Amino acid sequence: MSECWQPRAIQSSDMDGLVEAIHIAPTKGAPVEARQRIGVGAGVGLDGDRNRRPPGVQVSGHAGGDVTLIEAEALEDASAQIGIPLQPGETRRNVTTRHVRLNELVGRRFWLGPVLCEGAELAEPCQYLVNLIGKPVLRPLVHRGGLRAEILSDGVLAVGDAIRVAGATDAG
Repeated sequence: MSECWQPRAIQSSDMDGLVEAIHIAPTKGAPVEARQRIGVGAGVGLDGDRNRRPPGVQVSGHAGGDVTLIEAEALEDASAQIGIPLQPGETRRNVTTRHVRLNELVGRRFWLGPVLCEGAELAEPCQYLVNLIGKPVLRPLVHRGGLRAEILSDGVLAVGDAIRVAGATDAG
């Protein structure tokens, strides 16, 4: 990774969660790249990411292929279990969050900064990830490997943005 990651302090006590890091990989298997800000397109994904697709093209294999998220707390717990540091981006999830339980967002709409998303399914770890990063993360990340989500609105996502569950009046 090109940038040293440091945890950020929560800026407000009334938010559900926080975007702690953003990562993309330009092609499958390529090293991840940290971003402070990134353009996000409804139904297409993150600018420059390997999973971004033209409008109207469906994702094959997984629901919610627009963006993937993982909890910083899950990375910290996995690091402790395997005794090897595990940094944001290493799991190849796009957004590392803090103070939000991603498993609870499956089937729910939520705001990722200014971008409306909908949780589609859990992003379970796989042997491909283990082979790619060379760390035994499969067992520690089972049911904590993150979330796949659909992006429902365009916007610019930034490190430090709030994450909150969408209310009944939120459009999408």
